[in-house]
Amino acid sequence: MDLLAATRIFVQVVDAGSFARAADALDVSNAVVTRQVAALEAHLGARLLHRTTRRMSLTEAGEDFHARARSILEQFAEAEAVAAQGARSPVGLLRLSAPLSYGISHLAPLLARFHERYPHLRLDVDLSDRLVDLANEGVDIALRIATRLDPGVVSRRIVALDAVVCAAPAYLQRRGRPGVPAELTNHDTLSFSYLWAGDEWPFIGADGRREQVRVHPNVHSSNGELLRELAIAGAGIILQPRFIVAQALRAGTLVCVLEQYRTLDLNLYAVYLSQRHLPNKVRVFIDFLVDALGTGALL
Repeated sequence: MDLLAATRIFVQVVDAGSFARAADALDVSNAVVTRQVAALEAHLGARLLHRTTRRMSLTEAGEDFHARARSILEQFAEAEAVAAQGARSPVGLLRLSAPLSYGISHLAPLLARFHERYPHLRLDVDLSDRLVDLANEGVDIALRIATRLDPGVVSRRIVALDAVVCAAPAYLQRRGRPGVPAELTNHDTLSFSYLWAGDEWPFIGADGRREQVRVHPNVHSSNGELLRELAIAGAGIILQPRFIVAQALRAGTLVCVLEQYRTLDLNLYAVYLSQRHLPNKVRVFIDFLVDALGTGALL
């Protein structure tokens, strides 16, 4: 049995949704497809598909094998293309995960420039604030905004970001302006669900003294733009990266408070699976981001 060929056929069957459609796409007989999938299951010692006369579905082993096999086939196709070109120009598919708000406001224009530079590299971009599992979800690079990453995470720091505490002028006129961080406990606050510090907002004074203030948010949300709009509407005080609130600050619909204190020291990181075996497509994308953004604090 040609293991690679059988794996290709299995992936085609799953993607097509049936043996017959896979056979048509591959221009082979239905019997060939059936034999190859059966041989692959025998080789692996595991059933990959549940099959009846009416429907087909993946087993638990099949789901895992399909995800990994698809990624391997894409890497193999990329290796073939690079060898055929005789060059280091990246080709294939780059799967990227990035925070939602940052992806829309800052990453989108960069991706257009990246595509112009590397037209043979296709992009699959997932915008979400959740922490994706790179290995299990087949993601090549995850962009993460954090103060720090867990030990052992393979990453490269791209650029520094800063965060600000702000509120609508109408809210401050109604409730007063906090003069020190501790006064936040008497205010309505709006909190980001994925903030590493939780509901204990960190502050550093001009004298270098650190303190954490436990706030009692009226609203938790996993989306910073929602919190920004609530703050503009006068619902409370927010702690957000500056890039989310920059336009509102310029327009005056939000104003900074506690400006004499420094808060979250954020960084944009590119997270990937391996430092030793870094695919060319991953390397050129990270280098591109560093060239485009790595010139100091953003916004």
